[in-house]
Amino acid sequence: MPQELLRRVLSVPVYDVATETPFEKAPLLSRRLKNDVWLKREDLQPVFSFKLRGAYNKMVHLTEAQKEAGVIAASAGNHAQGVALAASRMGIDAVIVMPRTTPPIKVNAVRRMGGNVVLAGDTYDEAAAHARQLAEDNGYTFIHPYDDLDVIAGQGTIGLEMLRQKRSPLDAVFIPVGGGGLIAGVAAVFKQVCPNTRIIGVEPEDAACLTEALKAGERVVLDQVGLFADGVAVAQVGELPFQFAQQCVDEMVTVNTDEICAAIKDIFEDTRAIAEPAGALALAGLKKWLQQDEARQGMQLSAIVSGANMNFDRLRHISERTELGEKKEAIFAVTIDERPGSFKRFCELLGPRRMITEFNYRYADPKQAVVFVGVRTEQGESEKEEIIEQLRAHDYPVVDMSDNELAKLHLRHMVGGHAHGVKNEVVYRFEFPERPGALLQFLSHMSEEWNISLFHYRNHGAAYGRVLVGVQVPPEQRQDFEMYLESLGYPFVNEQNNLGYQLFLCPTD
Repeated sequence: MPQELLRRVLSVPVYDVATETPFEKAPLLSRRLKNDVWLKREDLQPVFSFKLRGAYNKMVHLTEAQKEAGVIAASAGNHAQGVALAASRMGIDAVIVMPRTTPPIKVNAVRRMGGNVVLAGDTYDEAAAHARQLAEDNGYTFIHPYDDLDVIAGQGTIGLEMLRQKRSPLDAVFIPVGGGGLIAGVAAVFKQVCPNTRIIGVEPEDAACLTEALKAGERVVLDQVGLFADGVAVAQVGELPFQFAQQCVDEMVTVNTDEICAAIKDIFEDTRAIAEPAGALALAGLKKWLQQDEARQGMQLSAIVSGANMNFDRLRHISERTELGEKKEAIFAVTIDERPGSFKRFCELLGPRRMITEFNYRYADPKQAVVFVGVRTEQGESEKEEIIEQLRAHDYPVVDMSDNELAKLHLRHMVGGHAHGVKNEVVYRFEFPERPGALLQFLSHMSEEWNISLFHYRNHGAAYGRVLVGVQVPPEQRQDFEMYLESLGYPFVNEQNNLGYQLFLCPTD
């Protein structure tokens, strides 16, 4: 199977529309990581993503009748733009079905490239179902984003370019994984031409469909998929990509949101380009892989920067999370005495050379206060542990909140404190499709039977909004309330036992 794919890749005419992108060394990263790090710059394609390659190769192989009837695709971004541009260059009519949650910048980009945009559903799955129905009704050819041999072969041309551009062998290639088309194409090429190069797939921890499939020995469907790296937010790896992965992928690495944000910053510092979260995923995995074994030095490593279709509004959220991903900031809940001079004494203990990045406080108790503190930690994890030991040595109770999602998403942006007299409060974190009127729709779905006692929402410029909600629900109604939440259809997490909630927000008598 990989041999057949390589033959297909060698005859792919992608350069009618795509460009041979640079494969360049990242000097700052290489020096810091003590390995030669090479970036394959697919963010420099005409559509700012590798997706153009596979889409064009698929359409080249259509019959004249299929070209005349037109094509259709479902996508929230990069695949949509690839299909639209390829179709425009070939004189083919293209319908692109996009979820209603798609940021306007991506919708407008597809329209500028000649695509006829149809907005349907809140998720990719809903948009894809609508696209397939339109294809059946109108005779369009459906262009799949990853589960198609011609699409996979188009993406495989990236591997050929890497081999041609860097003649000395690579020790490992890190590849982002969503549906699996990119890793299938590149891995098949490398394993035929340079079999000793390790192929390492990278996925978000909350969207690791290929990781779980390889563990299980069969394709699995994830119950929920994280949406931060929306370009790889796929619940089930493609059937064909999975077959290639079983033969050609050596290992998988998963990374969290903070690590992806840190990789976006790394790419910017070396190239002055801003990758989208999925575009920086491979580099985040490369860094994580090196951290797992300090002996990994002096190697030739590469990461595919797969795209740069970034909604500008997301940058503020990414910049906030970057320092945590690099372990350059730590956040703590620290209990101090509630008396004059306490803040000053606390800051003096940290010392004048440590930068406090955040300090949140609200009076709640006459004897002691819990403050939310951010501290710059240039030495990473070791300095964080040093701060914790220092505070505890001076009898300051401290809780490390650096990995607490409630703290990072909500607490650090909230003004307030412990409520008094609020009874029977339960707290949940929600995600809901982000579009005009979405917050109002969310609130409209919340029953008036239970009183909302806490609410925090902040727009991150992403496809999904995140809210923290406190609701007064008597104990005897908790089961009914949980059933009600399930009926809303929004992913949620019970945060009742979260230390951040208990320290800063939990009601007091």
